[in-house]
Amino acid sequence: MFQKKTKVLAAMAVGATAVAALSLPAQAGPRLDAIMQAKVLRVGTPGDYRPFAMKADGKYAGHDIEVVEAMAKEMGVKVEYVDTTWPKLMQDLQDNKFDVAVGGITRNVARLSKVQMLPGYAPFGKVALVRAADKDKFTTPESLNQASVRVIKNPGGTNEAYVLQNLKDAQVSTHDKNAEIPGLIAEGKGDAMITETYEALHYSKADPRLFAAYLDKPLTPVNQLGFMLPVDDADYQRVMQFTWDVLALRGVLQQEAQKWLK
Repeated sequence: MFQKKTKVLAAMAVGATAVAALSLPAQAGPRLDAIMQAKVLRVGTPGDYRPFAMKADGKYAGHDIEVVEAMAKEMGVKVEYVDTTWPKLMQDLQDNKFDVAVGGITRNVARLSKVQMLPGYAPFGKVALVRAADKDKFTTPESLNQASVRVIKNPGGTNEAYVLQNLKDAQVSTHDKNAEIPGLIAEGKGDAMITETYEALHYSKADPRLFAAYLDKPLTPVNQLGFMLPVDDADYQRVMQFTWDVLALRGVLQQEAQKWLK
């Protein structure tokens, strides 16, 4: 009798535990919880890459800025921007200084081995921004890799990686403010800037002294850009993916691409 009673009590205890577990409120991952409780999505960006993200007079504008703000609105939170740089972008994301990184970030294996990235957008290739007066000088990749060519690079991103790997014979200098390099090229203080399709198009349209070289035959295979997410919260990743998909379904992503990338 005692053993039978003990088994009944044990079964009742297990059942009570299961009921209690079912009655507990479902909780999201820690990052998503923190965002939804604070009602703030922290967005990191170098803010120097047109037309994706540009900071001027304390305000941000660009394709990525409008998309991430639309995502935040869908989530019911506001955006808080966090300054970063291209050399520090990955480490700052991993150090929890922000929740998502935007601003024209190339999707590649090196980044995806460390972080998550949302679906690719804005197909591009590496191209060169040169002076319009010199456009006939730069018709092949080899024409950039000459001792007489002055290349100005911005540190920390894939553009710098291309320069260091492929333009070893050129005169290479570094300028840490990416948005200032086109002006330096236009003024004759450098001959070429390695960048990507959309930035080159933007600056060549804005300044007739500049020319976007290699648009028809990019220096690299076609790739895409993407928003970077940390990998510490699967719930947060799912919500961000869902929000991106909703914007695509409603045509918001297409509208932003038409506005900024055409």
